[in-house]
Order: sequence, then structure tokens, then C-alpha cells
Amino acid sequence: MDRIAIISDVHGNITALDCVLKDISNRGIDRIFCLGDYVAKCTHPDLVIDKLREVCDVMLIGNSDYTICRPEVKDKHFWSRDRIGEERANFIFNLPVFYDFYLSGHLIRLFHASPYDLFSIYNPMFSNENTRYAGNELSSPDDLFKNTSFLNKSDADPEPDIVGFGHIHTPCIVRFKNKTIFNPGSVGIPVEMLNSDVDDKSNKFSTLASYIIVEGLFGCKDLDSISFQLVRIPYNIEKEIRDLENSDMPNKNMIINTLKGAIPTVYNLN
Repeated sequence: MDRIAIISDVHGNITALDCVLKDISNRGIDRIFCLGDYVAKCTHPDLVIDKLREVCDVMLIGNSDYTICRPEVKDKHFWSRDRIGEERANFIFNLPVFYDFYLSGHLIRLFHASPYDLFSIYNPMFSNENTRYAGNELSSPDDLFKNTSFLNKSDADPEPDIVGFGHIHTPCIVRFKNKTIFNPGSVGIPVEMLNSDVDDKSNKFSTLASYIIVEGLFGCKDLDSISFQLVRIPYNIEKEIRDLENSDMPNKNMIINTLKGAIPTVYNLN
């Protein structure tokens, strides 16, 4: 059996990434796919990008990456864009928006947010009705399996049996109409949607970095055993908070609260 580590939403948090990559290595997994959002929020997007370029077999672009790395915003001086420089920004901007592969007879499709764009939201556990994201919310899990022009797919192409995506920072595995939806959560900015009190000591169970391992026969179109394992990893949050406190990054206090409490917060990208 082959094992693949699927990670997402590192958001410049090199401390969490190093711990996750160490765990992946300790498990003897050497195939890593990343679903995007390398920049913004934490202070080391440059180190995150360089490390992931070394270890990842697949890297996809995320919504924060697109916002900050697209060529026309070069002179807006986003904090993260200035940190990563133009070579890294160009590399990230030109990453693919999806990746398809077979595992034990299942066609798996990976993307950052949806098959329609980088910004749509599907969360099987929480609705975005009456929030600023309501206009971006997908109404049905069926939407995640569509072949769309954004993916350069048509009705002639096979639809996936399994979909994996990032974006919502909250891990989950869901069955729907004989198909599977999974989200690895976030390496760098884990979120628990009902959290609001940064001092709640039970938050410690949700501030852990997360990723998913999928296991099966890679590249095989014949039906065989397949499994999913959600992994949560503690890391030195205080170190990452000190880096933020010592930086001149905008919105850093909001980010610090999220790191401490896995609290959902609306950020301005930087």
C-alpha cells in the first residue's frame, strides 16, 4: 500500500510545518501533496515555500496565494509579497488549480476551495448564512464533484469519486451519495468554528496542526483497499507567536488570538 500525506493552508507558519513534516517523515511517508495557501498570516512564507518546494510532489495554488502573488499587485506591497520576493511569487502564481489521481480504483480530485474558483466555500458542518461569506457558499456537496471550465474539464471527463480540499481550516471526512469528501484542515492556522474564548483551556485540542494520510494503491484503477487517517500535531505555538510579536506585520494580534484559541477571524490579507 502507498501512503500520501495531504496538507493545506500553512500560511507562513514554519514552526508548525516543520513539526508536521517531521511526523510525516517519522511515518516513512515520502509523497506529500499540498492544497495551497502558503502566504499571509504568519511570518515566514519564504521559508515555507522553499521547504515545500523541496519535499512536495504536488503543490496547488490557494486563494491567499492568488491574491498576493498575482503580477498586477506587485506594487501594492503586501507584507508577505515583499517577504517572499518576485521569484517565489511567480512560482506560486503559476501553480495548478487542481490535481487528479487514482488510488485503489477511486478517482481523487484535489483543489484548494472548489471546482469553480479559489474562493468558494463548502463546509459540511457549518453554514456561512448571514456572514460576509454567504455569497461564496456552495449550496450542495454535489457541487464539489462537478467538471467545470475552471478545471478545464467537460461532461466528457470522469467525475471524481473522492474530493479533497482545504480553505476552511477545519478537518473533516464526510460520505455523500457513495462518494467521499475530505479536508485536511490547516497546518498553520487551525480553526474550530465555534471557538470564541481565547482563554478556554479546551482550545488546546483544536490549535494542533493537522493533515490527512490517504492509503491505497497509487495510480491503480482497480478497486482495492483505501483508508483515511486524520493526524493532529502539537507544535511550539509560543515560538510562532513571538515571531509575530517581533514583526511589523499588520493584523498580527488577530492572528495571535487564532493561534492561541483556533478562533475563526476575518483577516485582511497582508
